[in-house]
Amino acid sequence: MARLRVPGASVAVIHAGEIEWARGYGVVTPGGAPVTPSTLFQAASISKPVTAMAALKMVELGQLALDRDVNGYTSLWKLPKDMDNSPVTLRQLLSHTAGTTVHGFAGYPAGSAVPTLVQLLNGAKPANSRGVHVSTRPGTKWRYSGGGYQVVQYVMTERAKRPFPQLLQETVLQPLGMADSSFAQPLPAAQLARAALPHDANGKPIPGGPHTYPELAAAGLWTTPSDLAKFAIEIKRSAAGQSNKVLSQSMTQLMLTPVMQDYGLGLGIEGEGQAQTFGHGGSNAGYQGMLVAYTERGDGVVVMTNGERGGELAGEIVRAVAAQYGWPSKRPKVRAAVPPPAAALAALPGKYAIDGLGDFTIARAGAGLTVALKDGAVEPLHAAPDGGWFVTSMDAELRFDGRDGGGRLKAGAMDVPFSRAK
Repeated sequence: MARLRVPGASVAVIHAGEIEWARGYGVVTPGGAPVTPSTLFQAASISKPVTAMAALKMVELGQLALDRDVNGYTSLWKLPKDMDNSPVTLRQLLSHTAGTTVHGFAGYPAGSAVPTLVQLLNGAKPANSRGVHVSTRPGTKWRYSGGGYQVVQYVMTERAKRPFPQLLQETVLQPLGMADSSFAQPLPAAQLARAALPHDANGKPIPGGPHTYPELAAAGLWTTPSDLAKFAIEIKRSAAGQSNKVLSQSMTQLMLTPVMQDYGLGLGIEGEGQAQTFGHGGSNAGYQGMLVAYTERGDGVVVMTNGERGGELAGEIVRAVAAQYGWPSKRPKVRAAVPPPAAALAALPGKYAIDGLGDFTIARAGAGLTVALKDGAVEPLHAAPDGGWFVTSMDAELRFDGRDGGGRLKAGAMDVPFSRAK
């Protein structure tokens, strides 16, 4: 935590199908109160699987259909389509295969104007993100899209005729006993007093405190690791036919079935059988977190932090838990490194772009190379004997294909192409 300048972290470990322990570490802000298991954090993109579960509940209730054009549910706003008039479905939006734009959201500093959902979808002021539209033929490509989840939010509220926080409270949070969870944005003062405050990559408080995220479906959940552990436990139990507090067994199994790029309906899926896991990461301004759990085994862990580099910390904690509890996957890897070839030292430094995910930078550092896969997170880039390149902060590998300096980035379930930035 000190190395990564993360003031606070909260962890909940699932073992034998139950929360075995939950603990807080550090403080809500330097000089502030200690983090406890009931301290609130922004879940960021871990909001997406919670949203997906609520949307699938509406499918089971007959209020939505997985494969109907979502524009058929709306009247005042329609999803613009650049390509043609191919239908965009709920199944595609939940699995990031709808071709929709806008990867993620920056949120709105405390005290600043916050757009309505329609302003957000249109990219109209005071929105600080572009409008959401379809730029790739639906169903043909996996591209992470927080914007697509905002379309889901709009469709859900149009059909339910209820505010999104109330809808999620009724369909998911209350049935699962997630009493410390809320989609309220901004968080009311009484709850904010229980929250960890956000910090940048240098450990400095984000000015004004937590950003407001009107992008509720994509990034708006406030919660604790213990509440998210309850969510994960229900998914495991429901998939096994042992619980149906929200979804039926068949619908939960559908949620856990990959559509494309090892991503199901709201969840990343890795491995098979006893080694199959589901999960999601989250990254908001000053908050980073991770949820990982097994589909068939009663094991998992949720980590939430209040620092911009907390994602690296969360990955380390997941690997430590995996090793301690003897998980079949997610444990630390030991890899061989070789001296980087001279040609690579000269050719690789520069900026690279991943469609929909942003940029990363490689730089020369002494006799080797460094990479910044995220802003402010510079680390050594190691050469592998087989010609690949890897980092130690996460299970990520770069492979260059020699064509125009491009290649592929593989990190967990993600396997995406990158190109040399022009």
